[in-house]
Amino acid sequence: MMMLSLVFVFVLAGCASGDIEKRIVGGVSCKEDRQYHVQIDSVQGGKTCGGALINTRWVITASHCAEQMVKVKIGLNNKAPLLKQIKGFFKNLFSGSPKNLEQDIDPKQQFTFKDGEQSHDIMLIKLNEDVNPKLPTIRLPPVDGCQKPNMNDPVQIGGWGFKTADVKMASNPKNLKCAMTEIAACGDNDKPDSKYFSDETTTMCAHKPGVESCFGDAGTAVEYNGILHGIIVSNPVDKCANPIVMLNICHYRQWIADTMRNNP
Repeated sequence: MMMLSLVFVFVLAGCASGDIEKRIVGGVSCKEDRQYHVQIDSVQGGKTCGGALINTRWVITASHCAEQMVKVKIGLNNKAPLLKQIKGFFKNLFSGSPKNLEQDIDPKQQFTFKDGEQSHDIMLIKLNEDVNPKLPTIRLPPVDGCQKPNMNDPVQIGGWGFKTADVKMASNPKNLKCAMTEIAACGDNDKPDSKYFSDETTTMCAHKPGVESCFGDAGTAVEYNGILHGIIVSNPVDKCANPIVMLNICHYRQWIADTMRNNP
């Protein structure tokens, strides 16, 4: 009886939420979508980002999320039914926890795109070990013939959308939030951080009234027709971002393939 009580405490704790508002502003619960979403925390503290699992060994995110050591948390948007969660808890209890769902990554496994001496705000993270192949991943566009979304095309964004920069609030996320927005023209100031290169070939923007990316959303995937076509690089300083600035995955598709192939 005591064991059963502990199980329900464990499950309900994972579902519980505080009063802190955590969301992509203007979004709704992703439910079973975006189970490829990962959370990336600085081990030293002070920074939280999103990312996307693209295969069993690699995660894609924004380069400004890089740190001396980052903790990658995988499978946070697990929407398994309650009974399945209980069965999974017992299985892990007696066979060992799935430690590969939370991994500490050092700088040698953080790969930033560089064009000569110029860095771009996109990064691949190689995990220490493969995660379960049953975990969902996001599809990449083709290397050849990759076409970015057109103006006014609908795209989906997602994230925790913390409305405060206090990363302590990121330790117990409730529900990942999703929102639809549209590709729009970038303004003169709609760019990644100034230390990163960007131009009209590398950068896209999205805008819809009431939809914003917020603290902790940098590095999260932008989906177009169910395929990864952008990475959010908006980096709010004192307020949420709209338009939302993202990098065009088509520009980096060959680099993604080369980096994974050259670092088996």
